[in-house]
Amino acid sequence: MTTTLDTEQLVEDLHTMLDMVRWSVSCFNQAGLFYGHGSDNPWDEAVSLVLQVLYLPQDLPAQTGDQLFHSRLTKVEKLNIVELVGRRVEERMPLPYLTNQAWFCGLPFYVDERVLIPRSPFAELIKDEFEPWIGDESPQKILDLCTGGGCIAIALAYAFENAQVDAVDISTDALEVADLNIAEHGLSHRVLPIQSDLMNALQGQQYDLIISNPPYVDEEDMGDLPEEFHHEPELALAAGHDGLDLVDNILRQAPSHLTDNGWLFVEVGNSEVHMHTRYPDLPIQWIKFENGGHGVFAISKNELVEYYKAVEH
Repeated sequence: MTTTLDTEQLVEDLHTMLDMVRWSVSCFNQAGLFYGHGSDNPWDEAVSLVLQVLYLPQDLPAQTGDQLFHSRLTKVEKLNIVELVGRRVEERMPLPYLTNQAWFCGLPFYVDERVLIPRSPFAELIKDEFEPWIGDESPQKILDLCTGGGCIAIALAYAFENAQVDAVDISTDALEVADLNIAEHGLSHRVLPIQSDLMNALQGQQYDLIISNPPYVDEEDMGDLPEEFHHEPELALAAGHDGLDLVDNILRQAPSHLTDNGWLFVEVGNSEVHMHTRYPDLPIQWIKFENGGHGVFAISKNELVEYYKAVEH
């Protein structure tokens, strides 16, 4: 994006944090970037980038932020920001991959191209502790199926302080990232990464709560994804013609892995429309989110058992 001469001129012309943010926004707008990996607009993306380069918290108090935005930067700081903006524009690389940091449920996580960048509406359910579905009894054993980098599993462990959480994924690469995050959060005693093709390696295990954010992007949407998404592992996105290749197995396996009062929550995103076609009689509850998001359903063990009894007879 910039030649050496351009970079030198930028470093000479731009002085404050606000200068760097304003310039970054202009670069992002000119390049027509896509947002959706932590921010949804160029201003927030630029602010996040600058704060991360400067090792400053993302949630600065308003007054502090106003003062800091007018502070002057060192030459090295400006060079680092210019380099990162250049990569964001030229490579169409999502910002969390450039900085190896993402946030979920207000918690920081390490991410790289072995895992999806967390952005699930499950965050709202976790903060609400899955009320009203699970009632007064806090879950003691939880399964995060298709855990990726372990963000949902770790957030669940924070929300339910007495629970054991199994973090399951088919990808050993993803589980390496999950293991890093589990250790970083000091939760190795309560969050266990397990390599398994869905629940195949979990014989005999039962859970009060099963959460799954599996691959669910259908064939049509995969073809239309912006370039930024192609940096993410296809294994964690694509799920066949209607996006539900894994969901059928999850639904069939869940009853034997849920406790009597257990609940299953699954995210299917835009493939929600295909759920109505494939499972017209499945008594699922679609979650309504206050903070945005869609395509997550809930169903109890008892409802699943009764459904399959009816289907198989």
